[in-house]
Amino acid sequence: MDEFGNRLKHLRTQAHFTQAELAKKLGLTKSVISAYETRMRMPSYEILLKTAELFHVSTDYLLGAKQTEMLDLSGLSEEEIAAVRTIIHSMKLKK
Repeated sequence: MDEFGNRLKHLRTQAHFTQAELAKKLGLTKSVISAYETRMRMPSYEILLKTAELFHVSTDYLLGAKQTEMLDLSGLSEEEIAAVRTIIHSMKLKK
């Protein structure tokens, strides 16, 4: 459960949101976001679902149950999805 705060901060900064901006999107206060990120509080089930939807990740990912991050490929053509998979595959080979 400690993973939530770390993952929330990572996703928030990756999306270039301030704590105040994320709080507004989730209907919370900046201090609540800060408490989540410092692991002082855990979100309610409703906020967990809203957060997962906002960042296009699973609740399992947010809670640390899964180590992989999900990508939302909806709206892409089959060709575009294949191109994304090829790019990811080639990046993994570089490691």
